[in-house]
Formats: sequence, C-alpha cells, structure tokens
Amino acid sequence: MSSEGKKLFNIIILGVSFMFIFTAFQSCGNIAQTVITNLNNTDFHGSGYTSMSIIYGVLSASNLISPSLVAIVGPQFSMVVSGVFYSLYIAVFIQPATWAFYTASVLIGIAAAVLWTAQGNCLTENSDENTIGRNSGIFWALLQFSLIFGNLYIYLAWQGKTHISESDRRTVFIALTVISLVGTVLFFLIRKQEDTKAPGDDDSTNEILGESSSARNKMMRAVAAFKKSITLSFTKEMLLLSVTTAYTGLVLTFFSGVYGTCIGAVNRFGNEEKSLIGLSGIFIGVGEILGGGIFGLLSKKNRSGRNPVVMLGIFVHFIAFYLIFFNMPNDAPIAPMEGTDRVAYMTPSKEVAMLCSFLLGLGDSCFNTQLLSILGFLYSEDSAPAFAIFKFVQSICAAVAYFYSNYFLLQWQLLIMVIVGFFGTITFFTVEWGAAAALAARGSDYSTI
Repeated sequence: MSSEGKKLFNIIILGVSFMFIFTAFQSCGNIAQTVITNLNNTDFHGSGYTSMSIIYGVLSASNLISPSLVAIVGPQFSMVVSGVFYSLYIAVFIQPATWAFYTASVLIGIAAAVLWTAQGNCLTENSDENTIGRNSGIFWALLQFSLIFGNLYIYLAWQGKTHISESDRRTVFIALTVISLVGTVLFFLIRKQEDTKAPGDDDSTNEILGESSSARNKMMRAVAAFKKSITLSFTKEMLLLSVTTAYTGLVLTFFSGVYGTCIGAVNRFGNEEKSLIGLSGIFIGVGEILGGGIFGLLSKKNRSGRNPVVMLGIFVHFIAFYLIFFNMPNDAPIAPMEGTDRVAYMTPSKEVAMLCSFLLGLGDSCFNTQLLSILGFLYSEDSAPAFAIFKFVQSICAAVAYFYSNYFLLQWQLLIMVIVGFFGTITFFTVEWGAAAALAARGSDYSTI
C-alpha cells in the first residue's frame, strides 16, 4: 500500500473506531437524564446534567496535561486506554450506584481529554495541506454515524413506552458497552507513520510525540508539549478561534443532552415522547453526516474557503433556535419525572421537533469540520497542543452549559447560544481571512484548504 493509501486507511479506521465508541457514549448521553429520572425513586440519586458537567469540567482541566500524556505513551495506545474508560462509564448504567456514577464521570473526563488530543495528532499526522479538509470531512462523517445506530435502537426498543424498566435499561447499556469495546479494539489497526523528520529539526510536534526508549527524553518531550500548549493558548489566532470553539461547546451540550430531555418531557407528544428521543438523535446524525460529506469530502471544489460554510452553519442554527423557541415549552429542560403539559407559542409538533434536530446536526457539522480543518492547517507542526486547547475550551463551555441546564429555562439557554454563536462566527471569519492572506503570500491556491 502506498504512503497516501496508508494515511487514508488510518483516517477511515480512526473514524470507524470513534463511530463505535460514540455510538455508545452519545446514545448514553441522550438517554441518561431520562433513565436517571426513572431511577430517582430508588437508592440512586444521581443527575445526568451534573454528571456531564463533571465530565466536561474534568476534561477541560485534563487538556492541560493531555499532550504530555500522549507524548509519553503515544497516540495509538492513548486512544486504546481512553476507549476502555469510555466503556467503563457506560457499564455503570447496567447496575447504577451514585458513587460509581460520579467516579466514572471524573475518569472519563480525563480519558476524553487524552482521546481527543491523540485523535487530533493522528488526523494531522495522516494529512497534509491539501488533504486536511478532505480527511476532516471523512472523519467527521464517519464519527457522526454514531448518532444513527444507537438512537435507531432506542427509538425501536422504547417505542410506546412511558416508563423505562430495569430490564430495558440493562439490555440497552450492555449492548452499548460491547459496542464501545469494539471501537476500542479497532484502534490497534491504525498503522504507524514512518518518521521523515530531518535531523536537527526539533521544533515539530512529530518529535514531541515521537517514540523513544529513553525515559528522560520522553519526559523532556512531555514538558515541551505542556509548554507548547501554554504558548499557543495566547496566540492571536487561538484566542479568536476560542470564541468559535466555545460556541460549539454550548451547542454540543444542547443537542447531546438538553434537547433530547426537552422532547422526552413534552406530554403532548403522547406515548411517543420517550422513543422520540432516539428519533431526534437519528435526525441530528443525518444532519451531521450530510454536513461532513458535503463540506469535508467536497472541500476541494470549494474555492471560497471556510467562511461560507461557517456562515451557513450559524444561519441554520438560528433557524433551529427560533423554531425550538416556538415549539418547546419553556420549562421542558427542567421538567419533573411527570413531564410538562405546558405549551409554548404553538402546539408542540413532532415534525417541527425532528426538523430542528436535523438543523442542529447540520449546523454543528459546519462549525466542527471547518474548525478541525483550520486547526490542522494552521498548526500542522503543533497538532497535539492545538487540539488539546480546542478541546479545553469546548469542554469547559460544555461543562458550564450542563451546569446551568439544571436551572435555566429554555429561552435563556437559546439566548446564550445566539449571542456566543454570533461573535464566534465573526472571530472565525477574522482567522480565516488571515489564513487566506498567508496562503496568498506563499503563492498557494486558496481552494486547496
């Protein structure tokens, strides 16, 4: 197999592995609060929102050290170990205990930081200036198939049910645990790239993350990776992109946890309210996959750069927020186990709710494919620290959003996303214009990014 073929193979395996792991984890996130609400009459007293807040809070802090950890053990082994912790978190729901639930939340936060830092490094190592857009799209589209399969099972298995029994819960989470473990094992299929770095070139991340039998050299690279993360954090481009990244963190919280909870709480949806959570996840996945395919795989034909894609993303999201505001009761995110009988500005419509799910997924893919692409382009030699900063900002904002989701009415959550999304779009435009100017100065074709 040629070098280019090996790199494409690695990208596909990377995407498929993440697809399996996040088929399990995202399905778990979509139904966690609903399942926990049914458990709170027992000895279990956890909160799905609080758990997710812990996960993303720990994830954000762990991103400060994740480049160092990846430098010591390597990206492939880092992803394998992280995948095991994802599986353990999901397995907690088979026989829930409050202490195990929150302990697993802390552990998976650390694992997630390492997993996504290693993913960014692997994506960049197997891409170049001309293929980073394509490879980002391939990875993102494969990853988002995760929203289809798990949610399809939940939709079919829970159709017509208003209460989730112990048997239903165990069956779902045993299956999700096995799926997560399959994705973890697939990481072993990723083939290592040969080191082509010139002697004496010690500034690149390839050296920082290179293998060495010397424990001292590994520690030096770990320290260098940490310092590089701190340095990059205060660059103009990274600070500007952090606003856009913050928006993706808020949206991630909304579509992966809050919106499904809202749908499941609307009593006017009848006995379909629980199964509609799974159907919503499917429509989000369709939007994510469509966006990844169009804006990633077809990026070579886009001669206008990344800004039009991000503009489409914010436009689509604003439409979704407007429709959700009119369709969903204001108290839906914080409704009790009995749900809510309130009505917003229109009679709750299942069709409108599913349309909004699709728009949320499509808009999210617009932002994330372009962020992955521009980070890989701007920081091709500092990929691990750059992606660690990306996940740090995204996850800390997701943690904050999960925390206030316990208390804020729907209208305030939507307003926060509108404001941050507006400014995040402007800051992305600023960075993209700078990248285009840099390419023009080098005589490169803007359409190749």
